[in-house]
Amino acid sequence: MAKPRDEDLNFDGSAELLSSRSLLLFELLYTTGSVTRTAELLGHNQPTVSNLLSRLRKQLGDELFVRTSDGMRPTPRSEELIVPVRDALASLRRITTPTEAFDPSVATRGFRICMTDASHITLLPQMLAHVRAVAPGVRLEAARIDEETGKALESGEADLAIGLVPWLESGFYQQVLFPQDWVCLVNLRHPKISGKSLSLRQFKAEAHVGIVGGTGVQLLEAALRRHHVERRILLELPGFLGLAAILSTTDLIATVPRHIGETLARNNGLRVFDCPVPVPPFTVKQHWHARFHQDPANRWLRGLCEELFAKKVVRT
Repeated sequence: MAKPRDEDLNFDGSAELLSSRSLLLFELLYTTGSVTRTAELLGHNQPTVSNLLSRLRKQLGDELFVRTSDGMRPTPRSEELIVPVRDALASLRRITTPTEAFDPSVATRGFRICMTDASHITLLPQMLAHVRAVAPGVRLEAARIDEETGKALESGEADLAIGLVPWLESGFYQQVLFPQDWVCLVNLRHPKISGKSLSLRQFKAEAHVGIVGGTGVQLLEAALRRHHVERRILLELPGFLGLAAILSTTDLIATVPRHIGETLARNNGLRVFDCPVPVPPFTVKQHWHARFHQDPANRWLRGLCEELFAKKVVRT
């Protein structure tokens, strides 16, 4: 059986659909009033256009255009159809026109990025400085990473998630930004810890600050249990806010991912030691939903993060 042509297809078996070529033929004939001129504009010869017009007349059950001393003049049926035909052509052009590129220099939209409070300290200042330099009208909003993050990315309520988000399922893209291992932070003037390394004996003997928020903490707790190491925790914090102030005024130890640890140490006079307990490393990634993979604005935002922090894309 011969493959049906697009102009022969129909919605319900009764009313035939018009091809885009037929719609364009109709609009050009209405505008020019000339089969010859229409043929030139379509890049066809005159007999081909005459055949197309004959088929269109049959489809619509009307002469559509009648030869007069002033050229091909539309019938009342054509006058009724010209507005919806032009609307249909405009819709087709919008569908087939490539999406406009995102121009950060003139953009005025906002981006919502889900991230941990550690990223507020380590990543957000750098991102903000870059955005202010290249996209002065763009606004950034930092949101929490939680069980609703996947839905927020899927709906477009959030544009990107940066961090360790292992529960995101199929339909998401991810890009590795940087690896993370674990370090211990202590006061630069700690009375008992000096030298170039922190021993396991010292780790067990000293008091600790415990960070209870964030998905990475689960890796730390599992490693401590696996190696039968129990910390003496005197203070628990839900995140990293206030951690540097606590450590710089006490003899407590905090075990944290390297990036936030080195940032806090650099800015607050703390010492950084490799963690004496083997804790599995992890990678910080940026995540986005497949719905927005080709969106120009989302691509720009991901490119910014790749430029600042980056590695390579895989599909989950």
